[in-house]
Amino acid sequence: MEELPFILEQVLNGVVVSAYYLLIALGLSLIFSLGGIVNLAHGAFYALGAYFAVEIERYLGFGGALVLSPILVAMVGIALERTMFRRFYRSDPILGLLLTFGLAMVIEQAIRIVWGAAPLPFRIPPFIQGQLFVGDMIFPYYRLAMLAVAALAVTGTWLLLNKTSFGRVVKAGVQNPDMVAVLGISLAPIMTAVVALGIGLAGLAGVLLAPISGVHPAMGAEIITAAFVVVVIGGLGSFWGVVVAALLVGVVRGLAIHFVPAAAEASIYLLMLLVLLLRPRGLFGERIMRFE
Repeated sequence: MEELPFILEQVLNGVVVSAYYLLIALGLSLIFSLGGIVNLAHGAFYALGAYFAVEIERYLGFGGALVLSPILVAMVGIALERTMFRRFYRSDPILGLLLTFGLAMVIEQAIRIVWGAAPLPFRIPPFIQGQLFVGDMIFPYYRLAMLAVAALAVTGTWLLLNKTSFGRVVKAGVQNPDMVAVLGISLAPIMTAVVALGIGLAGLAGVLLAPISGVHPAMGAEIITAAFVVVVIGGLGSFWGVVVAALLVGVVRGLAIHFVPAAAEASIYLLMLLVLLLRPRGLFGERIMRFE
């Protein structure tokens, strides 16, 4: 029982980790569902969000970075969607993989050229420093705030997809794009907005995680594998599958850090293996083509 507070701390830390896994994996799943592109550059956009935040924070503070950095990353996503991505929608998935893999390399090298290869410091804003004490448990205020922002972003995304005409068109486009075209609705601007939303969520995750993980050029490559694990476990194309999988991955990793630190990273891959053995399409695989 003496270990209970430490275990609860690790569970809470795991939930926080799951929040940024969720932000990145949700964007990945959205873009694949509507456009059929497995975006290997998604981690690079996450890194770009952190670097934009470093620059903006110098002039407008952390609040300005939190708002503007995801918007700037989304604008970069819109430019790339209009010039590159839309050429590969619903085409051979290998072509999309090659495009986004190359794009990830280009963005990472561009980051090294502009900001250098050395990690950049990004401190937790002073107004949210400190720790919350609950009995024997200690939890940083920043992580709680990070969790709240991520929850707001995910809730907003769910409302957008389920309570607006935009979301209805997105879901119709996921299920039957030809029928949507017959009805006279162009999916091109919808796809641009979906890519901007997905990439903007990755940029937001980069801003939120920057004070904890630090800012360095390879941070995107480190996170993208875990994000794919979340998508695979949840079932590609399922909103709630991604949510549940992110929570599972975060909590399992948090508990592994406490009990078996050396196997913390391996634990999420073991979890994926277990899920795929039992449900090859992921936890919510039967809804692979639907967002609901």
